[in-house]
Amino acid sequence: MVVLEHSIDTPKRGRTVSTSSVTVTGMTCDHCVSSVTEEISALPGVTSVNVDLATGKVVIDSTTDLDPGAVADAVEEAGYSLAG
Repeated sequence: MVVLEHSIDTPKRGRTVSTSSVTVTGMTCDHCVSSVTEEISALPGVTSVNVDLATGKVVIDSTTDLDPGAVADAVEEAGYSLAG
């Protein structure tokens, strides 16, 4: 089961932004970060993706709630997996 940490931020440009975070395992370099960022950014509604290579934490801003399964699939498509 995939669990996204989730919060609702203040409206930006008239839209409420949802912020979710996950931890990705197996990333070791900037190319890893780019791959994960690219795959998650392609999900509908995603407006930004910030990856901390040292901790594996990925913070995702979106205009809608994200489907945890879709996030897990995107991470797997990049060649990595979610912690937990």
